Amino acid sequence: MRVLAITNQKGGVGKTTTSVNLSACLAAQGQRVLMIDLDPQGNATTGSGIFKREALPSVYQMLIGNATLDQVRIKTEFGYDVLPANRELAGAEVELIEIDQRETRLKSELAKVAGDYDYVLIDCPPALNLLTVNGLVASNAVIIPMQCEYYALEGLTDLVTTLRKVRANLNPALEIEGLLRTMYNPQSTLTQQVSGELESHFGEKVYTTLIPRNVRLAEAPSYGKPVIAFDRASRGAQAYMSLAEEMLARHARGTGQGPAGLQ
Repeated sequence: MRVLAITNQKGGVGKTTTSVNLSACLAAQGQRVLMIDLDPQGNATTGSGIFKREALPSVYQMLIGNATLDQVRIKTEFGYDVLPANRELAGAEVELIEIDQRETRLKSELAKVAGDYDYVLIDCPPALNLLTVNGLVASNAVIIPMQCEYYALEGLTDLVTTLRKVRANLNPALEIEGLLRTMYNPQSTLTQQVSGELESHFGEKVYTTLIPRNVRLAEAPSYGKPVIAFDRASRGAQAYMSLAEEMLARHARGTGQGPAGLQ
């Protein structure tokens, strides 16, 4: 079971879009997938066709010890399971402070289902809080979605510093799985410059797959569907299917693993 946190401290870069669509595409490739919604907004939950108000118990009850992972997980019609979230999860921030081993609550629960899944994808909130820390501590590696713009590089520096601290203090095995260029506009000179800088600094850690700006990708969540269930022929669906194939090929070769990027 490979556990991947999808994280970036910057909002609006495609974390939830990637969590939902990569889960669906890995499932379509025959993988057993669990997606965990760790964001109190619960967008990955609704994007998977689950009504937040009906998602009880949720990941919140699991983190504070009132439910087990098995009681929380929901099977979707898209081939993957979900640990759903809703606004209650915002309260976990405060309650976790009082709980023993608060940084490892998620890791402990995942250990109980290690034989059930090939991949676990964690949609982290756009902040370094106890929820994100739980996601990072539970993970083997992180996927970092980012737009190719100037501020993104600045934010990436801060994020790598944060990941180093988590690696040093809480999860020495944490690594960068890959950097994913999202909302990609090939006609922009700045996009190409930033993309080039990423490739020169992070090398093979940068996925060759590019996620384009795509209307169907933006529309799919309002129908409660991953884009491959909404419009399989769209450029967005094809891009995420390519990403799933690239990930699986990397793991089959044993590349894309190791601590590169966090030195």
